[in-house]
Order: sequence, then C-alpha cells, then structure tokens
Amino acid sequence: MNEEIPVYLFLGFLEAGKTTFIQETMEDERFDSGEKTLVLILEEGEVEFDPSRFAVKNYAIEILDVERMNVQTLTELVKKHGAERVVVEYNGMQTLDTFFEAMPDGFAIAQVMTFFDAGTFLQYNANMRQLVFDKLQYADMVVFNRFREEYSQEEFHKIVRAVSRRPAIVYEYEGGRAVYDEIEDPLPYDIEADEIEVKDQDYAFFYRDLMENAEKYDGKTVKFKGLVAVDKRMQKGTIVVGRHIMTCCEADIAYSGIVCIVRTGLPLKTRDWVSLTAQIRITYHKIYGQEGPVLMASEIGYAEPPVQELATFY
Repeated sequence: MNEEIPVYLFLGFLEAGKTTFIQETMEDERFDSGEKTLVLILEEGEVEFDPSRFAVKNYAIEILDVERMNVQTLTELVKKHGAERVVVEYNGMQTLDTFFEAMPDGFAIAQVMTFFDAGTFLQYNANMRQLVFDKLQYADMVVFNRFREEYSQEEFHKIVRAVSRRPAIVYEYEGGRAVYDEIEDPLPYDIEADEIEVKDQDYAFFYRDLMENAEKYDGKTVKFKGLVAVDKRMQKGTIVVGRHIMTCCEADIAYSGIVCIVRTGLPLKTRDWVSLTAQIRITYHKIYGQEGPVLMASEIGYAEPPVQELATFY
C-alpha cells in the first residue's frame, strides 16, 4: 500500500454498544466522504448491521477471526475491496497489541473510541483490570452506555483518568440522554508554588503531568523523594531519579525516572533513595534522545524509602 489508510477503532466488551455506534456512524451523511470504507468485524454480538440504512454507499463488510488477523490478511482485504479507510469493531477479549502487530505499514490510527456497559463496567474493572486498561490507554473518547442516575460519575471518571487524561468521557443515560464529563482533575500539589512539593503518594501524577505538559514546568523548582539509577556510561554528575510506577497491574510496573544533574561529591549508587530539590529545565539530553525535563539539583541527600515504594494512581 502506497497511500496512508486511516483506521477507526471501536473498542469494548461484548454488548457494550460498539455495533450500534458504528451503525449510526455509517448512517451519518457527514461520514460519507466518498472513500471506499472497509468495515472489519472482529467480534460478533447480538446486534447486526443494517446496511440498507447506511449513508455511506461505498463500503464492504468483512468478518474476520482474530486468529487469522495478520499483516498479509489485512493487506489482502484492503486490496480486495480497494479500501481507502478501515472501520474496526474489535474483539473485547483481545489486547490491542494483537491488532498493532497485524497492521500493514500503510495503516494509520485516526481515532479510537471505547464503549462500556455502565452496569458491568465496575465488575470488569475489578476482575479483568488489564483488559479494561488496554481499552482505555489509547482512547480518544470513552462512552458509558446504559448509565443510571444512581451511578456515580466520579467513580467512573477516576478509573478512566487513572489510565489517561486524554479521552473525552460521555455518560449515555437510559432513554438516550448524553452527558459529557466536566469533572476537573486538579493536581495534588500546587504547581504555582515557589517550590513544588510532591508527596510520596503523588509521584505518579507528577511524573505523568511532567511528561505530558513539560513546558509548564520549565524553570519550576520541585522537591520529591526518588530512587537513584546510575550507569558508568553517563557523564560524571549525571544520574536518573524516579520511582517504579504501576499504571494498571503488576505486569506493567516500570521505572519512570528523570535525568538529574548533581553538583556534589555524594557517592550515589543505583537503588539509593534520595530527597531532592531541583530546578526543572526542558532541554535536549542524549538519555532521552530529544528534549525532556532535566533536574538541576540544588539539594540532594540520602533518604529513607517511602512507606509504599511502588507509585500508583490509586
């Protein structure tokens, strides 16, 4: 494929509302741009498509078992139908890695929408957290269908925001009333303070916001406790300070550190805990291979590990 093919991903568990939303999308004249659209069904539910109502006239529908999904198969389907864009109804019990590995080079993710049945969402989140996380981490929009007045928007909101602050959140109430989430997510520390103090339990929030919105931290002074990592390949006086963060579950625990320049003879080694005060500068560093936050330490000293060494969003 020589041209880029936009891919629209519709995610969620069985009976979450994916088919209904795709049906409504294909009925929308604004979605009919004349492009040949391949609708790829990787999970069949009780609701079936009604092509007779499609406003998009130039389309093809293919049902594909996930086990048969690979680069060759998807490439052949695109060529078979002359597809210029692809709409995917994804299997909720499969992680997105399976699809990403099967994507031909020309595929480009245009939009990711995730759907949940509000009545079963909390149960899925409690028992299949990794699959829920997988459906949230890339989403541009999250829709909770069959929402009820007695449900707490805040409870659903917190679960989504623990994974990502990117997606818009919509609560689709029984009867068809749709409410957009307008709950604000204040940071757990004062970013306008002369010295931003990040408490032990707030490092995950600090690290994520710093990496997503680095420019607003440029020139700020921060104080926090972190775990040191050093490498003999680093220049003298350069270390990394961070924490192990668990975003979803034990399988995704990763050390999330920040480059730090230290002007002290303190003999620091990997796995030392330190208390650090530093100015943040957004600049190029070879450890990142691009611009990123660099801590210019003004104070650093050994510290006791926090009560909970693993940082989380909970």
